[in-house]
Amino acid sequence: MASGTCVLDAIDEGNVKIAAKAVERVSTNALFMLISAAETARRNHFEFTIEQPSAVLTNAVERLGLGVQFSGIMRG
Repeated sequence: MASGTCVLDAIDEGNVKIAAKAVERVSTNALFMLISAAETARRNHFEFTIEQPSAVLTNAVERLGLGVQFSGIMRG
């Protein structure tokens, strides 16, 4: 995904990789948006991955019990 490209537009165009190593804060709504985007990409037969998630992102996913939903999309 090109820098500055909207995730919603990108999942209609092809594979999406989100670089997440610099994430310092994340809201619950943002996590659910990522789950929804990943499902839309899957339905469109595209890959959706979150590369090198930061500890903050990983901890938020686990704290909210969303590990199963993110297990197939988080790499590194």
